[in-house]
Amino acid sequence: MSWDIADFAQRSRTLANSVRGLEPALVRLGLPPLAGREWFELLERKLLPQLGENAFLVVAVTGGTNIGKSVVFNHLAGFRASASSPLASGTKHPVCLVPEGFSERQSLEALFPSFKLVPWNEAAQALQDSDEHLLFWRTHEAVPPNLLLLDTPDVDSDAQINWQRADAVRQSADVLIAVLTQQKYNDAAVKQFFRRAAAEDKAVVVVFNQCELPDDETYWPLWLKTFSAETGVVPEYIYLAPNNRPAAEAITLDFSERTWSPEDTAPRPIEPTRVRLQDVFARFRFADIKRRTLRGSLSRLADEQAGLPGFLREVASRSAEFRTAADLLTAHELAEVDDWPAPPTPLMIGAVRAWWAAHREGWSAKVHGVYDVIGQTMWRGVSTVRDWWQTAPSPEPWDIYRTREWDAVVRTVGKVYSKLEWLSELGNSLLKSRLEQLLAGTSRVELLRRLEADHRAIDFAALLHETVTVELQSFRTENPQLFGLIKRLDEASAAARPALSVVLVFTGVGLPLGEVATQLASHGIMSAAMHVVGDVAAGTAVATVGESAISQTASSGAGYLQAKFHRLQSAFLTRRAAWLAERLQQHVLGTLATDLQTAAAVGQSSEFRAIEAQARDWAALLKDA
Repeated sequence: MSWDIADFAQRSRTLANSVRGLEPALVRLGLPPLAGREWFELLERKLLPQLGENAFLVVAVTGGTNIGKSVVFNHLAGFRASASSPLASGTKHPVCLVPEGFSERQSLEALFPSFKLVPWNEAAQALQDSDEHLLFWRTHEAVPPNLLLLDTPDVDSDAQINWQRADAVRQSADVLIAVLTQQKYNDAAVKQFFRRAAAEDKAVVVVFNQCELPDDETYWPLWLKTFSAETGVVPEYIYLAPNNRPAAEAITLDFSERTWSPEDTAPRPIEPTRVRLQDVFARFRFADIKRRTLRGSLSRLADEQAGLPGFLREVASRSAEFRTAADLLTAHELAEVDDWPAPPTPLMIGAVRAWWAAHREGWSAKVHGVYDVIGQTMWRGVSTVRDWWQTAPSPEPWDIYRTREWDAVVRTVGKVYSKLEWLSELGNSLLKSRLEQLLAGTSRVELLRRLEADHRAIDFAALLHETVTVELQSFRTENPQLFGLIKRLDEASAAARPALSVVLVFTGVGLPLGEVATQLASHGIMSAAMHVVGDVAAGTAVATVGESAISQTASSGAGYLQAKFHRLQSAFLTRRAAWLAERLQQHVLGTLATDLQTAAAVGQSSEFRAIEAQARDWAALLKDA
């Protein structure tokens, strides 16, 4: 696995984009946002800013009181940037040297979120007392473009506020320069500070300052062994600086590199390698230190509990809870409507006849049209005589149907509320809380009032006409051969209309035409179709020949037409059930089912799987490190 910085930068950007893309799902799952999660803040504020095209290091000079931190800082800067004094007044606020143009490319506020940034105009500013956490900064041409340099407050100061500022700097820095001396390597406060740094897996470079060389060559390994054992710090590099005040003031101290490891019982002396401290971080050791700092950040990001893996488990677990709730809701149908009334058969047959009449052409249309008018006139006369003999007028068929359907609506609503109350008591916390909110919203009485108003406004005749039009047009498209045969029979039967129309008025043992149609419909759509074809009475030659021809021509004959009639009924009932379902969802369920399903799908989504794969890559990178 490559540790190339450019490759690592690309991986970080890809991961950040993927994770941000998942953030809307956190809202649906009811989980905390990404902001505030330590691993995400690390990714956003640490890895991404520091792994751009212009990679850089934040180097913080840290240590106790009066050990020459500012001297080391000035040597890093290459000029006298920070006040240095033999007195123990010390630095009270961190100061930061920034490369020219850096603040135009990066946000210093994002890099140092715990501080109020103040322009740094003179060296003594950092010595002032203030309760605010200030960070003084300025640009300088001498600062290498890939370094940000920090001088920090004393970590062993009597002022507790200094400890807080030093901790905030430690959290923002890539690498800590631990400035130690013979007097301060074993100081309790100093060790406590670096113990925290080791726990965070910070990269540490040790500089033993004010050394009496060559006499201290024997002692510094012992000092470092004690310091390392009691803090857990294993320094990346070690440098010694001589006790030479004039050179320190002139920024000409010689820093020499040493090697050491905790396993060494007797460190091997090496030929001192004298270096310019600025070059160590900006040139010679930049790539190595950068990779080392990435390892620390990667460890925290890949932490099984507090890092990205823990976040993914949190999302997957929450998504599974929504899956359980969604399954509970869908596994139990809210209402099974098994007694929804069918539309009146005479009205359905009338709608079929009307559709067919609209598709007649030429002389056949004129003949059938004339006799349809005659038949309707005669039927109105018969109907008037019948109504005169009855004590009260018969209710309209659609009024009867409207009453029966409303009864079915009321029963269905009762079933829905009963099922919702039962589901809310099953113990699933997600479903329970959401159902309780629903049940506390629109009341059953209010819902029925809304439904009743909508129900009264329905034009059932228009709905039936639309349904018949759609279904019969489908029939015409699906079976043009059968449609064409019926049309030819219809044309052939036009000549029979004069005699048959009169006879049909009282066909059926004296029953009027409406009841005759009802009787014909009881034999299925073939009877209705033959009635449309020629209004043929039982036993006529045209009817016999017509039905025989249809049976031989159609793929399923009369059975096909009967199935189409039932399909008309089913299509009408489906529309009516959909009408009720839409209003129940609108006024009762809202988006509950959709919300549950959407949240349940997060743990199985391609976006989530992509982040899981990237998390495995990060774990492999850590192992490779």
